[in-house]
Amino acid sequence: MAETGEMRKTLNLTGVTVNAMALIAPGAFLWITYQVQAAQVDMAGKTTAMDMFAGLILALILAFLTAISYSMLAEKYPEAGTGSSYYFTEQAFLNESSRLSAFSRLSKVIVGWFSHLYYWVYPGVMVAMMAVMINYIFGQFGMTLSPFWEIVVAVVFSFATGYVAYRGINGSTLTSIVINVIQIITLVFITVLALIYRVTNPQHVTFVHSSLSSVVAVHSIPNVLFQATIAILLLVGFESATALGAESKSPKHISRGVIISLILQGLIFYLFEYFGANAWLNTAYTQTVNGATVSGIAAAAASGAPIGDMCKILGDSLLHNSGFALMIVVAVSVAIAVFGTTLACMNTGVRVTYAMAQDGEVPSMLNVLHHRHATPHTAVWVMTIVSAVIGSYGVLSLTGLTAVTLLSNIGTFLLYGMTNLIALIAFLRHPGRNAFTHILVPVLGLLANIGMLLGVFYLGILGGGMTQVASMVAIVTTLIWLVVGIIYFLSNSRATGRKIVASYNA
Repeated sequence: MAETGEMRKTLNLTGVTVNAMALIAPGAFLWITYQVQAAQVDMAGKTTAMDMFAGLILALILAFLTAISYSMLAEKYPEAGTGSSYYFTEQAFLNESSRLSAFSRLSKVIVGWFSHLYYWVYPGVMVAMMAVMINYIFGQFGMTLSPFWEIVVAVVFSFATGYVAYRGINGSTLTSIVINVIQIITLVFITVLALIYRVTNPQHVTFVHSSLSSVVAVHSIPNVLFQATIAILLLVGFESATALGAESKSPKHISRGVIISLILQGLIFYLFEYFGANAWLNTAYTQTVNGATVSGIAAAAASGAPIGDMCKILGDSLLHNSGFALMIVVAVSVAIAVFGTTLACMNTGVRVTYAMAQDGEVPSMLNVLHHRHATPHTAVWVMTIVSAVIGSYGVLSLTGLTAVTLLSNIGTFLLYGMTNLIALIAFLRHPGRNAFTHILVPVLGLLANIGMLLGVFYLGILGGGMTQVASMVAIVTTLIWLVVGIIYFLSNSRATGRKIVASYNA
């Protein structure tokens, strides 16, 4: 009950799954990330977008490896509550009959601290993308928002989402169900139109991918890696189910919700929509940049919403000149989906923070539950303010938007990589361990996440143009967050008299 300071167990398998599905929102991300993916360049300044689909496949493999680890840990530690990887880490180390047990506190704080780079930056990325999308829609009516008003949109959207998160998880679940239905129907319809356009070619255009096999083919292995460093943003969220343990009716719902949400949103809908969008991309699609006309991938990189442009062309060529109306309908569904994604990540992020606050590893005010809504309301409002600030920075330029996207992805790679390592530790000496799921999968997941992380650093050091600048901003911010974490952890340990590394008795 809320009066006792505890969260209510109200979520069944559907509730857990749809909350995770809302975070993996294919109806939203095709619209809001396609420009960033199209704008990515390699060290020579050449686009990596020809490998967009292959990059998504690589990110999906990484996601499934990590999802299996999360699912196994949720089954092993059903009492995790809101802690997710933070709690899993502590228990994995404590259960070890070795010197590792002395590092239980240090390890869980490292995991919890870097979780914030993902869970607290990601909503800000969504806030920025919402503001960019709203500006694009205004532009279709001949109006362009100034940077000031884009920031106003970002702030208003952040607080509106924060208010729903403050109201509680049940309202969030109902919202997630509605959002998932709307975006999936819209997504399937638009993707089918894109494929019909490809097959019929009503405007006799030249397609960027000369054949459908080219859409899925690997054109450059480094470019696949680089595209995957952005594509992971599309898939993160399946693990959010593990932060709902305190509100789930059964631990089985958590482990199953992790896998089901990724199968539905990632394996089915994301692959379908990205195949259709890349199959449609053609050289007749143009934009004007500094007085020059660019086409195809370059046009997508220059547009505020390439998928909005695609909807207009599809509607005009296939649906009796109804492109503008189709674009508005899709934009509304995307806006709804972005809202659901932001809400789902806020719900997850504040619950991990809540678990850390209960342990005294972050300020105690962040674990205060609302007397009626049973939500960590102080943490919700702090996250809302942080999201507004990050979103306001992201709307100022494509470089800024890419930087906060990569910053969130660095947090994701760190968290996912460490979670795979924790799964390996938790099951390594387990008497009933399975060589494939308990050892090989976590090892491969760890290596895949390390590879993605190195890809971001590689782009920051040797990349080209906007991509290099954005990567360096993300890397430097990560290092600053690390330094802040070390200082806070040491000072907090000194103030509370707790040991950083516990004594070990053989």
